[in-house]
Amino acid sequence: MNKMTYEKLQYNDLKEMIKSYCVSGLGKQLIDQLEPSSNMKVVKNRLNETTEARAILDAEGHVPFLGVSNIENLIKNLEKGLILDPSDLVSISDFLRGCRKIKKFMLEKVFFAPVLASYANSMTEFKKVEEEINFSIKGSMVDSAASKELRRIRSNIETVEEKIKERLNKFLNSSTNKKYIQDFFISKKDDRFTIPIKASFKNQVAGTVVEASSKGSTVFMELNTVTKLNGELSILKAEEAMEEYQILATLSGMILEDIYHININMELISQYDMVFAKAKFSKNIGGIEPKLNDYGYIKLLNCKHPLLSGDVVPLNFEIGTNYRSLIITGPNAGGKTIVLKTIGLITLAAMSGFHVCAAKETEISVFENIFVDIGDNQSIENALSTFSSHMKNLSEIMKASNNSTLLLFDEIGSGTEPNEGAALAISILEEFYQMGCITIATTHYGEIKRFSEMHSDFMNAAMRFNNETLEPLYKLMIGKSGESNALWISRKMDIREKVLLRAKEYMENKAYHLDRVNESKLRKTKVIKEKVEVKNVFHKGDRVKLLDYDQFGIIYKEIDNFHNVIVYFNGELLEVNDKRISLEVKATELYPEGYDLDTLFIDYKTRKMEHDIERGSKKALRKIQKEIRKNKE
Repeated sequence: MNKMTYEKLQYNDLKEMIKSYCVSGLGKQLIDQLEPSSNMKVVKNRLNETTEARAILDAEGHVPFLGVSNIENLIKNLEKGLILDPSDLVSISDFLRGCRKIKKFMLEKVFFAPVLASYANSMTEFKKVEEEINFSIKGSMVDSAASKELRRIRSNIETVEEKIKERLNKFLNSSTNKKYIQDFFISKKDDRFTIPIKASFKNQVAGTVVEASSKGSTVFMELNTVTKLNGELSILKAEEAMEEYQILATLSGMILEDIYHININMELISQYDMVFAKAKFSKNIGGIEPKLNDYGYIKLLNCKHPLLSGDVVPLNFEIGTNYRSLIITGPNAGGKTIVLKTIGLITLAAMSGFHVCAAKETEISVFENIFVDIGDNQSIENALSTFSSHMKNLSEIMKASNNSTLLLFDEIGSGTEPNEGAALAISILEEFYQMGCITIATTHYGEIKRFSEMHSDFMNAAMRFNNETLEPLYKLMIGKSGESNALWISRKMDIREKVLLRAKEYMENKAYHLDRVNESKLRKTKVIKEKVEVKNVFHKGDRVKLLDYDQFGIIYKEIDNFHNVIVYFNGELLEVNDKRISLEVKATELYPEGYDLDTLFIDYKTRKMEHDIERGSKKALRKIQKEIRKNKE
């Protein structure tokens, strides 16, 4: 596989859709990393997991993932030696409780899902760690009950704070102090209890200014009566912080001791989350587990593109038994490209363990490679044309392909001259066939269709359309290429039947009718005769358009017996048949009467040199003599 395959077939869009069914970042991370597998055993196991998870959902309706979150960063912090804070420890506890519930739930589902249930046996329960965290942490804070020392410290803190508040309230309630007080409440500043005092009275109150208001009218003072108690409180707060740290360190260490098994739990929960996301997607689309093979056989029955919603026409398709290459023809916007994308994405989906929306008899092959050439690959950066880009892509595909490769080509050989494009496309298809690839290609070229009819291991198919309304039906008909849509549409538009029959004859044998028109059918008027006579008459100096180059030149030599003229073009003289040029402007209109037309075919330097010689310029003569000497040397 390559990046273009995923982009063109919208594989990443499909993963994003399935990712939305995950309940945690754990499963989403696994889906981001998921890629199709070419290993038959791996693919079977993936599909079986999805099938078992779907059976559980159908029976139970839900899976208890409550509390399961991505704790990967917390585990990494622990492994770095960091101490977790209370909220982080609660997240760990919730995760461990979620693991315990998932394990119990899955072990009870051994009848529905023996493989998925067996994974739960590898999951470890950490009930003691859960209980320790829940006992020590409450409300994202270390609880006082976590240790006797913490309870003692916090009890002392409460006692000291009560004494401080008692003394400060006494100050506030004193009538003597009312004139000093700005606001009658106790304010805590920098963990110190203060009273708002009017700035003008700060020197009359016994205490220390801790902070001032923005306007400077108020100062927050720590009274001398509580200074000692505030000091005691600061010491107790430091002891409290130290004790909390010890408790958090003990809990973090307890988790770290079991980090190996917790990591295993994370992997299993991630796997469960991803698998059940696949199962939820399967239930939503009515998906089934397709049959598998590894020899290139694909059989899609009533299959729908997983990203298309609404009334989608199901696809019926088969390849890999009686033929290994399929050529699809049909009108533009008839659904050919959707057929390619459906086949490709359904195959990638199955190889990733996703169920597909199809009938139960659907069978899909596992491939080592899936390559696509779909859409306009024009590269602005590399200045490559659409055709060049397609050829570059096909060249790279050819180098990487083998007999376990699925190839999807849209409008192969297009973007160049039809005969060359068709021949090149046939040769490329033949080469891929000889390499053992399974190839599905769309085309408008009749030559490719005819080649497919002649080759025993190629098959034609056509997109059906309504013969009356000319609207596409988006149905693939294998084994039929049908009548040319162009001829059918032309007939509906009342083009003469003999014209259509002649066109069909030309398509089949290229036996073009070259008879000249009967003279009796021509209008022989003077005007027409004059036009005929002057049709291919060109004169020296006429400005003409070279049809093969789509650029302009000047007539140098007039028409000869073979209807050829010589045209001065890009500094060179070209011999061109008069049918390959058209008159743009006559010389008589471009140049005045008596103009020396020969000067048109001589460059400026040569004309100047001739003019200088004519007027006897010594400098020009010396220059000629110098060139003569140089040539002799």
